[in-house]
Amino acid sequence: MAEPTDTPPAPAIARPGIAGPGVLAAVSTLVAMWPYTGVIAPGAWTFAVVMTIAATAASGMAGRLLFRRLREGIRSLAALLLQLIALALVLTSLLASEAAEFGIVPTAASVELTGLRLQRAVDEIANGVAPIDSTVSMTTAMGLAFALVALFVDHLLAHRLVVLTALFTSIVGTVPSLVTFGSVDPVWFVVQAVMILVVLRFGARHDRGATRHSPFVAAGLIGAAAIAATLLVSPALPLSVAAGGNGQVSTVNADLRLGDDLRRPNETRALTVVTSAAAPPYLRLATLSRFDGEVWRPDRSDRNPVEDGFGARPWTDDIETVEHEVSIRVVGISSSRLPVPYAAEEVSGLPRGWQAMPLNRTVISATQDAAGADYTVQMATPAPSLEQIRASSAGGAELVSMPADDLPESIGELAREVTSGADTDYDRLLALQSWFRSEFEYSLDAPVEDGFDGTGADAVATFLDVRSGYCIHFAGAFALMAQTLDMPVRIVVGYLPGTATDEKRGEQRVYSVTSDKLHSWPEVHFRGIGWVPFEPTATLGTPTDFVPGAAAGGDGDAEVPTASAAPTAAPSVAPTGGPDRSDEDPGSGADGALRQLDPTPVLLIVAGILMVLLLPGIARALRRMRRMRAAAAGDAIAAWREVADTMADLRLPLHAAETARVRAQSLVASRSVDAAALSDLVAAVERRSYAERAPAGGELDASLRRVIGDLEVSVGGRRRLLARLLPASLLRR
Repeated sequence: MAEPTDTPPAPAIARPGIAGPGVLAAVSTLVAMWPYTGVIAPGAWTFAVVMTIAATAASGMAGRLLFRRLREGIRSLAALLLQLIALALVLTSLLASEAAEFGIVPTAASVELTGLRLQRAVDEIANGVAPIDSTVSMTTAMGLAFALVALFVDHLLAHRLVVLTALFTSIVGTVPSLVTFGSVDPVWFVVQAVMILVVLRFGARHDRGATRHSPFVAAGLIGAAAIAATLLVSPALPLSVAAGGNGQVSTVNADLRLGDDLRRPNETRALTVVTSAAAPPYLRLATLSRFDGEVWRPDRSDRNPVEDGFGARPWTDDIETVEHEVSIRVVGISSSRLPVPYAAEEVSGLPRGWQAMPLNRTVISATQDAAGADYTVQMATPAPSLEQIRASSAGGAELVSMPADDLPESIGELAREVTSGADTDYDRLLALQSWFRSEFEYSLDAPVEDGFDGTGADAVATFLDVRSGYCIHFAGAFALMAQTLDMPVRIVVGYLPGTATDEKRGEQRVYSVTSDKLHSWPEVHFRGIGWVPFEPTATLGTPTDFVPGAAAGGDGDAEVPTASAAPTAAPSVAPTGGPDRSDEDPGSGADGALRQLDPTPVLLIVAGILMVLLLPGIARALRRMRRMRAAAAGDAIAAWREVADTMADLRLPLHAAETARVRAQSLVASRSVDAAALSDLVAAVERRSYAERAPAGGELDASLRRVIGDLEVSVGGRRRLLARLLPASLLRR
């Protein structure tokens, strides 16, 4: 008589169908596309991407159905060829139908047109700011990009490469936050995590090497707990600082969405500044001169390596020039743009990869991050006299958009009313500046409470009615009113000047710029002078006010444009009676480090890690307690299942074909388990299994505890610890 084998035959593995992998691939790709809706404005691109994903899935399923009788490798290649043909037709119809044969068949002209639009899309991405316009070029780029993504995901799942699928879709989904230095959408994170669990489950069901009979509910609970723990812990994670100090790093984008940053409860040191001037300058990240009625967008202009400089000065030789040197160390912000004063002429101390934009004298990079940068800027500032700027007129600027067609008429009427008593463009702008500073109040809460926290025309109209807001509302309203007066205007995003500290670098004082110094202000272009800043924000900064030539005098080291100081091209901040949003950081040292690390995030991180590590062990302990109570009531099956799970946790050989008696004999011989305790359990199991009327069992908890104790003693401490933290029995029945 043949002896039974120890290992039961492997169950048959169900082959994945045709529809399942295709649908799962399409859904996974759609989830990966989701984050891009936050960085690209809604438009035709979403329809193009969805149609592309659907075409990929449908043609893939059709190909595998048509060629199902071929060998697997040939079948995959044939399906791929069919998908490429289908995508070529669909993409041509969606993206370049005007140059295609019959509007659907690709031609040389349609391919060339697509290439030109791709080049334009690259430029829009490089110079744009989220949300990027949904242009034809962006639609082309996104359609082609997700055609490749959909193809790749479809074939990964068709070959059951589920780990690569999860990794690839996660990377694709996090690209928008990496490019814009933004945070990951927690809703998308949860949906993507669920998709990963579904994909892994799909792989396990069709993989011969996967663990069989794993309880889906237990695995799902563990996955859900891990997701929840991540969501609870991740907000407290402190970001690393590239150079110097501990603390948080703020991400900064040139998109005029400063309200959330300004309302953050914790301020951190963002920059340190050392200057040869008597006071620190404003620092700019970007200039925005394109307004579409809803959003101000950054300038688009030519770039060159920053080491090549910024070109000729934009003011004429008869305008006095003040030159200074400014050293900047970035300690607490992450951005693709460098904070620099106006007007930068040379920047030293930067690695390769940074580019200068001569038109607006800002610095940007597609490959570098401002975090940790330490550099020196040679700056020159035009200082016209009052007579010179009054003699000039606003105009002559390049790449400045005209007023939007649908601006509320009240904005222009109010601008003409406020400036009715002024004779020159400069005096009109001074009237606007004074009106804002005297008739409005600074508030971070009013825009949210009244529903106008933005820079669109409707938000500006509401702000002019409520007369309360923060810098973006003042700058946006000033800019639109100046536009209605036919003046070229732009908005600058950057930082207010820093606060003096007790630190010194050499003989020069160090100024600290905190994260709440984020600011925006308008600039108007004057012929022969260039861009002139104004400060309409109530109670912040010092308003621009040029003085007559006879009174200017001085040695060029005076502060900003004030009634008694030589003017510069950037308004500066003097003490005012308004809200001071900067706190000196007592924890900062001379090396520019951020404040000392708050222990709360560390404790939360440790608690979260412990929770994740201990969760399986806690679940296993609860199961053992329940079975112990059942064993105490005489439940032999619960007791024997606990013996089997304990063996699985301790990584002991466990064969499903063994009878209770055979297993008991093996444990006595190989693990020196108490024979009497095992005999009690085996007898109870046999009575329960074979007796026609099973008698009521006696208490089995004492015998069960003895068996478990002997099993644990028979293995090393490492296995016992592993059994506590990662009990394998949770993944078996």
